[in-house]
Order: sequence, then structure tokens, then C-alpha cells
Amino acid sequence: MKLISTILLICSSLVLYSQNSNISFKTVSPLSVYSDIWNDIKYSKCNTAAHADYMSDDEKNTIYILNLIRTNPALFANTVLKKYPSMSGNDYLATDAYYFLSLVNTLKQLEPLGLLYPDKTCFESAQCHAASSGMAGYAGHKRINRDCEKKKLYNGECCDYGHKDPLEIILSLLIDEGVPSLGHRNIFLNSYSKIGLSIQPHKKYGYNAVFDFAY
Repeated sequence: MKLISTILLICSSLVLYSQNSNISFKTVSPLSVYSDIWNDIKYSKCNTAAHADYMSDDEKNTIYILNLIRTNPALFANTVLKKYPSMSGNDYLATDAYYFLSLVNTLKQLEPLGLLYPDKTCFESAQCHAASSGMAGYAGHKRINRDCEKKKLYNGECCDYGHKDPLEIILSLLIDEGVPSLGHRNIFLNSYSKIGLSIQPHKKYGYNAVFDFAY
């Protein structure tokens, strides 16, 4: 009986403490190195691929980061893009890189977008293309074997070459250096709701990542 009373007393104390304090429960965000703001519990919803057991950790984190950007574009511009040039050793980006600076301006003005949710059919489409492209050393959107052609499913597709780190992959496609139409950036910031993503070894570039998006 005394033990039960003690437990109840402890529980009551914890409830009173939480009610009378400004506790802000947080998670660990892949963007926390740029700002602790990203650890706020409200952004945990962006980790939509957390339980997609068919995906690698890098693939899950890539979707997580992309959702964080879509949820608060201006915050990403004011934290990650503000610090990225110096933290990555690419200081020139902050003052003399047209595509990078245009991305900063775009995100600062962009309204929040809906979350992307992992879709296994889109994943199989992306995985087949990334794996076959990697083995052949191919770069492009055309499916190079019959199996991948059958699995192909997307309304928008982005392919990246030479990066394995989730943030590097995303920034490569969002900056869209040398692509006047900004096609990859526009796809990333479109109103899609489903995503399939696969990062695979590549014979020529080391790694390639394929993103397949659907409505």
C-alpha cells in the first residue's frame, strides 16, 4: 500500500511539473546541426518513411529532409542554406552562385507544401532504375531493361549522380546548377503526395539516386 502511494505521489509530481513548466519535447532531426529549431517535436511528422522497412537509413533520411524543406521552406533557407556554404567549404555559394542564390530566394517566398509519403510501387520503380543504371554506368531517365520498364511508375522523376549523403543529394537537385528550366527543383517543390526513392552504387559516378513522384 505504501509503495502504491509513493508511485501515485511521483506521478502527481510529474504531472504538476509538466503543467507548470515550459517543457518542449524534441526529436533529433537530420538538420539539427544547422539549427536546434529543427528538433521541435512538430517536425517529427516529416519523418514519414520511418517505418518503411524496405528502405535504407539514407533513403529514409532523404525523404525526412525533403519533407522538412517542404514543411518550412523559409526556415530551411534561413538556417541550412545560410550556414551550408561555410560549413561545406563552398563559401563562394553565399555570394557568387546564381542557382544557389535563386534557391534561397525561392524558398524564402514559398508557402508550405504537403508531406510526401513513401509508396512501395514508386520505390520499386526507382530502385529498379537506380540499380540497373548503376550496373551499366548509365545516366538518364530511359529504362534500359524490360523489367524496369514494366515497373516504371511516376508523374515526375529526378536522378542524381555522384552523391550518397541525403542532404548533398537534395541540394544538388534543388540548386539545379546549369539547368535553366530548374526542372528538378520544380519537381521537388510540386504538389506530389507519393514518393519512391532509391540510392544505389553507380559504375561511373560512385552513387546514383532516383526519385519517383506520384500524385
